[in-house]
Amino acid sequence: METAEFTEVTSENELRALMGTPMPQAVSKERAALHALDREWLARSPLLFMSTSNADGSCDVSPKGDPAGFTVVLDDRTIAIPERPGNRRLDGYRNILSNPHVGLLYLLPGRSDALRINGRARIVREAPFFEEMTVKGHRPQLALVVGIEQVFHHCPKAFLRSGTWQPETWDPEALPGRARIAKLLEAPERSLEELEEYYGPKYAERLYG
Repeated sequence: METAEFTEVTSENELRALMGTPMPQAVSKERAALHALDREWLARSPLLFMSTSNADGSCDVSPKGDPAGFTVVLDDRTIAIPERPGNRRLDGYRNILSNPHVGLLYLLPGRSDALRINGRARIVREAPFFEEMTVKGHRPQLALVVGIEQVFHHCPKAFLRSGTWQPETWDPEALPGRARIAKLLEAPERSLEELEEYYGPKYAERLYG
């Protein structure tokens, strides 16, 4: 597509002229430490999305999920997140090595609001709280320790617009299943039967090793 067809916004002044200024409440709700309600949210959240970028600005967003309460609150300004076995790409971790800034979005299934935490992360390979993070006998090899710089609750508009939690909007069979996607895009040399077995019922049995 020809970019000449686009009318681009190139300054904050232009952006503000189009979108307006935030309501005072949207600015003042930002805090630098956890409230008791934030702690309760973290204790009940089973899923977060973590955004990172490396030193040149290349970005990554990664989901992290575990039984509710998997994030350990170390104090009002510090939390810790366990790492679990995955694909070993380590995109976010490699980013953190060159740029410690992270953005975290914590979800509660069925809730249209969310908890946002921004801060600086360190990769830790051993600490006393690792025992707390043991799930199904799996003690993590790594954890992220995040020093909180900003925390606030995000409004529900995006989830309400998308109908994310409304089962009548769900259509999981509309696209090929995980095995077919892998066959088409990632491992064409493997048979579909092999991939369907890999991503079948036993896949859930290998979540922790």
